[in-house]
Amino acid sequence: MSYVEENVIKSQSASFDVKEEEKLKSSNIENEEINHVEKAGSVGSSESTAKTNTLTPSEKDVEKATAQLPPVVEEEGPDGGYGWFVVLGAFSVQITSFGVVSSWGKQYTEQNMQCRVMQDYFHQNMFADNPKALVDLSFVGTLALVFINGASPIVQVFVARFGLRPVMIVGTLFITIALEMAGFASQIWHLYLTQGILFGLGASCMYGTVMAVTPQWFTKNRGIALGIVAGGSGIGGLVVPFIVTPLNRNLGPGWTYRILGFICLACDILACVFVKERIVRKKEKKSISQLIPFGVLKNKNFLLFSIASDIGLFGYFVPFFFLPAYATYLGMSDSQGSALIAVCSSMNFVGRLAAGALADRIGRLNSNIIFTLLTAISCLLIWTFAFDYSSLMGFSAVFGFGCGSYFALMSPIAANLLGMEQLPSGLSLLLFLNMIPVFGSNIASAIETGVSSAPFFSYKMFAGVAWLIGAILLILLKFKINRNPFVNI
Repeated sequence: MSYVEENVIKSQSASFDVKEEEKLKSSNIENEEINHVEKAGSVGSSESTAKTNTLTPSEKDVEKATAQLPPVVEEEGPDGGYGWFVVLGAFSVQITSFGVVSSWGKQYTEQNMQCRVMQDYFHQNMFADNPKALVDLSFVGTLALVFINGASPIVQVFVARFGLRPVMIVGTLFITIALEMAGFASQIWHLYLTQGILFGLGASCMYGTVMAVTPQWFTKNRGIALGIVAGGSGIGGLVVPFIVTPLNRNLGPGWTYRILGFICLACDILACVFVKERIVRKKEKKSISQLIPFGVLKNKNFLLFSIASDIGLFGYFVPFFFLPAYATYLGMSDSQGSALIAVCSSMNFVGRLAAGALADRIGRLNSNIIFTLLTAISCLLIWTFAFDYSSLMGFSAVFGFGCGSYFALMSPIAANLLGMEQLPSGLSLLLFLNMIPVFGSNIASAIETGVSSAPFFSYKMFAGVAWLIGAILLILLKFKINRNPFVNI
């Protein structure tokens, strides 16, 4: 339970005690039997009626105070034991979901220099005669990310109606079928349907559920547990492309996709076995109007956290997309550009673990503020003045270390702000809104083509300013919750 929740409960308990003492003093003039009849709603003497009227405001005050409490005051999680098996299952989901997205690859330069895996193969070997193929293929990875995030509210509705495990089983089947069918793709739209839409839906069924369930098993160690889970995407982004590359070269895309599908099947079965709810929710039917739970935005602290996070994430993909191109612009080799991304991805994993561990010591929001500020500083003060390989390597390490804290801490912070009962709704809305920053790199590229500054300068400023604004809003949220800068929040 957070510091803020404890203070609210203490103050409301004290108010309740004072009101109870007043009620006891006023009830001394009556015997216990009459008092009992009055509470039962019986019609008595005028004195009894007057007494009932004096009690009513007090009871309403108590009800009003109780309504202001967090939705559920849960018992603390076990902070270990079976919870670590849940972490293992959730970690495997992160590896497969975002590892596969990373194995698709991105366009890193405006001169069509590529640092990618599957997208590069399709462009060079199957659609080389199509001048628009490169742009069309780039939307496969974008579609996957959009559906992973955008389908999360629908996933939570199905979890509420059918339960956790059936949804995860469906997600496992979607992922496996999508990758197996992608192996037979002969047109770009085939990839849109398989690795883009179907895979994105399956990954959303897995990702949204494990991120909502894992916090139930931890209280004091919630930060490090979610840090380990979120670190799986960093490991997947680093390892899966290196697995896919030799498979693609020796076996072709068909068998590469089939093998990748079976790897995902094994990892996701592990998740289906280990991941389960500690607090089982009652199954309920939700209406269409409840698909996107905008009601949680009535919590102003959660609303501010959502806005701050999304603004910061506009700068997340920019270095990943354009850092190799910047290295080439400075005269470095393609392998050096690839090494920068490899360092960035590996430090992303380390940073998520560190953010989670620090969160358990100084507070989840405090940890997120520190890492977001570090990311902004890396863009504005390191990348801006980086003109050689060593300085770019330093930027890659610092940026990679700081930029992933949100993904490690969004669940713990949302749990603190909303309570565990509303966490699934809040988390699904966060993921839904995370669709918007996916297009941050496209916006940055449009700005770059429309200004006359030095090449890549606008990319640096766009990323740095986005992270800085996000950090400032998070600091405002911290002081909105508690003005004491040293309080763990």
